[in-house]
Amino acid sequence: MLRFLVRRVFGALVILLIISAVTFWLFYAIPRDPATMSCGKNCTPDMLAQVRHNLGIDHPVPVQYWYWIKGIFVGRSYGDFGDCSAPCLGYSFANREPVLGTIMDRLPLTLSLALGSAVVFLVFGIGAGMIAAVKQGKWQDKLASSASLVASSLQIYFIGYIAMYILVAKLDLLDNPSYTPLTENPAAWASGLLVPWLVLALIWTANYTRMTRSQLVETLSEDYVRTARAKGLSGRNVFFRFAWRGAMGPIVTIFGIDLATLIGGAMITEYTFSLQGVGRLAVDSVEKSDLPMLMGVTLLSAGAIVLFNIVVDAVYGLIDPRIRLA
Repeated sequence: MLRFLVRRVFGALVILLIISAVTFWLFYAIPRDPATMSCGKNCTPDMLAQVRHNLGIDHPVPVQYWYWIKGIFVGRSYGDFGDCSAPCLGYSFANREPVLGTIMDRLPLTLSLALGSAVVFLVFGIGAGMIAAVKQGKWQDKLASSASLVASSLQIYFIGYIAMYILVAKLDLLDNPSYTPLTENPAAWASGLLVPWLVLALIWTANYTRMTRSQLVETLSEDYVRTARAKGLSGRNVFFRFAWRGAMGPIVTIFGIDLATLIGGAMITEYTFSLQGVGRLAVDSVEKSDLPMLMGVTLLSAGAIVLFNIVVDAVYGLIDPRIRLA
């Protein structure tokens, strides 16, 4: 297991390096001068040249990329704009702040949104899928399958506004979506994110209900499950000891990717509920052509996906004894 994890971590670093190089080239090799936006309206040619020098974009793209990589380990100075301490992912052209600092300020909200909604859609999605698989062909199965089909076809921006109108404005059952740090007030943290959690979890619950049901129905027909039944084991023992563990492998894989995607920024959800998270930061960066910030968010998403893939592979050996990691 240790050898496997070391190989995967090393491979992840190589992948992130390749992603950073490709992303850097795409963002910085385009024919747009970021210094023009940073210089302001009353910009002279001399001022523009000084801004290019301060931002380090007066060099060829490979040299700029080397300076960017170097800044991650030792920090970097942007002249009159300020210093960026290590690890430095760049300097925002729009708000004139280090990229990593801005992302870290927005990340707690996105983590709260992702983890909170994940708990909801895992509990209800896997639970409904298990019931549908056990009651295959009965009314419970038909109800769960029909509800998941309808819910999966809905869009967050549509359900979000309906939930806001009914639950918040009309019935006054829930608080208006907002963010309070968990360490300051746990109750306010949960109440402010409850509506986004429920809306985001509704779509994902439908997906996990269908996935869980299909995996369990397939696993329950496997030879080793039928053999366990033939040996006289109870139905509950067969289900949880053999069928459930065997069916969870693909679901864990999908969950790892989904959670990494949510941590990388639930853009539509944050925009719908006016939450200032990483997803909203990415949208604002596109609107402002803030290339360093957009690159930082892209690398955060890529890093989250790579990290959770490693975690998923490590968890495989725990949930399915048939898998052994060398």
